[in-house]
Amino acid sequence: MDATTGRLVRKLRLRHLELLAVLAEAETMRSASAQLHLSQPAISKMLGEIEACFGARLFERNHQGVHPNALGAAAVFHARSVLNQLARATEDVGAMQQGAHAVLRVGAPSVTATVPAAIARLRERMPGAAVQIREGRVHELIQRLLAGELDCVYGAVTPELIAADITPLLEPVAMLQDELCVLASTSHKGGPGSGRRRLRWSDLGASPWLLPPKDTLVRQAFVTAFLNDGATPPVPVIEAISSVTIGALMRQDPSLLCAVRLEHAMDEIARGGVRRLEIAPKVPLPSFGLFLRRDGMERPQVLLAFADAVKAAATRLGAPRRRALAAPVA
Repeated sequence: MDATTGRLVRKLRLRHLELLAVLAEAETMRSASAQLHLSQPAISKMLGEIEACFGARLFERNHQGVHPNALGAAAVFHARSVLNQLARATEDVGAMQQGAHAVLRVGAPSVTATVPAAIARLRERMPGAAVQIREGRVHELIQRLLAGELDCVYGAVTPELIAADITPLLEPVAMLQDELCVLASTSHKGGPGSGRRRLRWSDLGASPWLLPPKDTLVRQAFVTAFLNDGATPPVPVIEAISSVTIGALMRQDPSLLCAVRLEHAMDEIARGGVRRLEIAPKVPLPSFGLFLRRDGMERPQVLLAFADAVKAAATRLGAPRRRALAAPVA
């Protein structure tokens, strides 16, 4: 611990960190004082103490209120991370007092075959582990990971994630190749895929399609596949993004074809009633990965075990041409 950090540890209290987090959201001294049940002079005094510890001005004051500058935004981010870690410590101790041996918080998409298989494998190895799954968009989950709310995130490496320029803060543990898949009902008769001839995208233009919305990566890859094959992309008869809705429609309307990610396809095939059509050429999609924070901290055993379980689950699920590229875990 260097001298500056030591000074912060000795002089800053958790109440100071709470003020940083609240003030960044409240944007006025009056609002912050109401939330913290402190007077405005007390708020001003505490903010002065914080800035003195950092040796820099963190908030800009004007007639519109107070707003964190670039230095303040960094301080606020880390203050929130410390408070989140404290909240997690409280939850973990409570869970362990009730019998859990370890707690793992995983961020993941709502449709994934790998994560449930990995959790089942983890529970076999560590029956006392308690797992909390938080579902959402990968970029939002990554932000929660960096803020200390999650231990790891399993999700696609989207252009949005790459553009956010936060990859240096992330440690990829397992990278899994992904591709565009076409699903048909097992009752699908007489249409494409019913014969032995290998299909191309151009063969499927007249089929009724169930597709995700235009702004999704799967839909964009679907359109590109047809254009690259010299064919006009078909207009879907149904648009849906919910995996529950897609699964129900595919099983109730055998005429439909559906384009999904490999991760989604594996989940639907495992549930039964649908099969995958082999279409040429293959269309790759952004890889899936399991990400940890690159913070230099020692990894808890439950997190290491889950990373191993993800790699094992990916291997066992073993869709064609999918392989796990393992990276060492520190």
